[in-house]
Amino acid sequence: MDNRGQWGTRAGFLLAAMGSAIGLGNIWRFPATAYENGGGAFFLPYLFALLTAGIPILIMEFTIGHKLRGSAPNSFNKMDKKMEWIGWWQVGISFVISTYYAVIIAWASMFAWYSIGLDWGSDTQTFFLNDFLNMTDPGVFGNIVPKVVLPLIVIWLIVLGVLSRGVKKGIEVANKIFIPTLVVLFLLIVIRAVTLEGAGAGLDAFFKPDWSSITDGSVWIAAYGQIFFSLSIAFAIMITYSSYLPRKSDITNNAFITGFANSSFELLAGIGVFAALGFMAAQANVEVTEVVNGGIILAFVVFPEIISQMPFSAFFGVLFFLSLVLAGFSSLISISETYVSAVSEKFNISRGASVVFGGGLAALISLAYATQGGLALLDTVDHFINSYGVALAGLVEVVAIAWLYRGLKDIQNHANSVSDIKIGAWWRYSISIITPIVLGFMMVQNIRTELASNYEGYPTDFLFTYGWLVVVGVIVVGVILSIRKWPTQTTYETKQGGITHDK
Repeated sequence: MDNRGQWGTRAGFLLAAMGSAIGLGNIWRFPATAYENGGGAFFLPYLFALLTAGIPILIMEFTIGHKLRGSAPNSFNKMDKKMEWIGWWQVGISFVISTYYAVIIAWASMFAWYSIGLDWGSDTQTFFLNDFLNMTDPGVFGNIVPKVVLPLIVIWLIVLGVLSRGVKKGIEVANKIFIPTLVVLFLLIVIRAVTLEGAGAGLDAFFKPDWSSITDGSVWIAAYGQIFFSLSIAFAIMITYSSYLPRKSDITNNAFITGFANSSFELLAGIGVFAALGFMAAQANVEVTEVVNGGIILAFVVFPEIISQMPFSAFFGVLFFLSLVLAGFSSLISISETYVSAVSEKFNISRGASVVFGGGLAALISLAYATQGGLALLDTVDHFINSYGVALAGLVEVVAIAWLYRGLKDIQNHANSVSDIKIGAWWRYSISIITPIVLGFMMVQNIRTELASNYEGYPTDFLFTYGWLVVVGVIVVGVILSIRKWPTQTTYETKQGGITHDK
């Protein structure tokens, strides 16, 4: 008998997987990426990337978790002991991301409160950087910012409380609340945004295709990058989540639903964001190109300015920032589950003890981002752990499984044995050829850019300490953890057969 935790319903798993994929990046990364890479024409390479990298890797990770019934390190270990470190590497990446992701949710929760009285005033950038964060120079941490640390504590208490209740009663229940609420709130925002003056100009800027961009290799790399980073692949998340699936689960169908649901929300976010930017441009009597922004600045500087100019501004401000909070919560829960599950299995401790240890340590480290120097630290760690952590870990994962271990045939057979949609040559070529080439080229481009100039002009020693050392440190810790032997019996699962090599 398999004693592992299990999803109560298929919908529960799908909502959790969608909740992991649909995060803050969907709202503030995708719209700007699409606009800067050909507008409407970008959707062609984006769709191609979804079908040749995003969904194929989702199928692979869903299958690995479903067949081997373990956390990422446990599943890689069952395939081949020499690959266990890859699972710990991915778990380490998720751990690092969780430490700063919680802080962004704390910012969003405070801005939901500030929306009521539009407390950011007329100069939203000064409010965010100076009045709210009281920002210092990179490397100067300064003091703890009470306005950040207090909601941060509450956020961690909620997340750890959800995780402590387990898969069915905790994670599944939370996502059944968070994801439908998020969709409803964001639909209200989009409906209001498209009715604003100037929204048409914003949508025209977003969707107008620049077909000449299709021949630009960097546009295709951007499409693959967006798909890769937005679907929570190579984070250890999807392997962990799928390990809780019942034996009879349609793997391929679940992957397609998750992938297209994530892309649909990204498209919805693009419509809402650019309709709002069109309104902002109309109010300032400038072109849409002059107000386009992405990332943290879009969320906490540009959008507060837009909200201030909208009718019923307080109401829509609360809706927008609550949407960020909900999207953040569902993703943070999934990110944290990777190390809660892995630590519990490896060290044979209870789930509660693993939540306290793993989650408590992440919460403690996150206090560094709640200081006056937290923004520069967050920006640096996020840049390096995504560019040289997630992308590189994904490259190593597919190369190890497809070329070194040669396990694609067995993964394909297992997925086909439980799925209505059968996978074949398309899936194998996508995993073994297309994805490694694209990710390899992406890594080369990232390193070339890094060597050309310091990221955001930050000091070299600061980037080395909180960028490169973090990336290397995660790999080293992963290797060290993989040396320890697994317990012969665990409270989570019974030993399952591994994935066999291709003949």
